[in-house]
Amino acid sequence: MTRPILACALAATVGFTLVLSEIRWFRRVSPLVRLGPYQPGRLRAPRGALSVETFRDVIGPLSRAAGARTARVFGVDEDLQRRLARVHSPLDVTTFRVRQFGLAAAALALAVLTAVALSSGPAVSALLVIGAPIAMFLAVEQHLASASKQWQRRIFLELPVVTEQLGMLISAGWSLGAAIGRVAERGSGAVSRDLGRAQARMRQGLSEIDALREWAELAAVDELDGLVAILALNRETANLGRLMAEEARSIRRQAQRELIETIERRTQQVWIPVTVAALVPGVLLMGIPFIDALSLFSQ
Repeated sequence: MTRPILACALAATVGFTLVLSEIRWFRRVSPLVRLGPYQPGRLRAPRGALSVETFRDVIGPLSRAAGARTARVFGVDEDLQRRLARVHSPLDVTTFRVRQFGLAAAALALAVLTAVALSSGPAVSALLVIGAPIAMFLAVEQHLASASKQWQRRIFLELPVVTEQLGMLISAGWSLGAAIGRVAERGSGAVSRDLGRAQARMRQGLSEIDALREWAELAAVDELDGLVAILALNRETANLGRLMAEEARSIRRQAQRELIETIERRTQQVWIPVTVAALVPGVLLMGIPFIDALSLFSQ
């Protein structure tokens, strides 16, 4: 009973100290450092032994390494930086892992308090203390994985329209870079945002095809690889619009096949409760005379 309370008190003390380290009244800065921004050297304020900056510097690499290993243990092999870049997340890998472990630590503290309050047995307490942080860690990981899959699905559904738009612009005499910029500026979907990032990469010196291939590698959508392969023929063929129109029809047929499969799967799922509802009364009706016959033989 005493050890969990001491552990919670220690954690609260550390957190309270970190909060107070950000308040100017508790963190005295020398006049030399305060006048540093106005001098050529630009002196930085010294960081204390226990402050938010030093805590972040220590916990960041540890969270990043431990998070990557834990994710691999539970079967998550895709790089975290790639998934964050795919969904246009403003977080970097270190910030994401620190928040993830922060939520896991909060779940651990709540589980400890719950186990102490309920005074449950050792098995239940161990299950709460071990399972709560793991469940929170996996919940955050699953949330990012779901966002990544939803983004890939949005790209797949938007590809036919974007392909036709690019084909019409290129057939009308627009260059590939200008067509990409037009679609990125006029659109508001997932593909438009990705094309905006590809356009920014082109401004940094990357060629149009290299920027599109980088986007296709990051998005990891098979249909997008085919589109980029067709756009790579921009300088080699004069009938690119027809090829892109055929590619758009092919993507639509693939989406239609997936829709038909989903409808058939849901239709089969509808029959499961109907079958159960039909079998249970039948079994009961068959069981009544069977039980009656057994009672007759037992007499």
